[in-house]
Amino acid sequence: MKRPKFSEQQIAYAPSFAEAGTSVADVCRRIGVTEATYCT
Repeated sequence: MKRPKFSEQQIAYAPSFAEAGTSVADVCRRIGVTEATYCT
């Protein structure tokens, strides 16, 4: 079985930046994912 790349903590951490007013592009750069991955 394939292991997930990101932990649940990392996934839950990302939207907190966006809610704080940080742009999606900046959030993606910080957590190391593409914008397409973030929006999925």
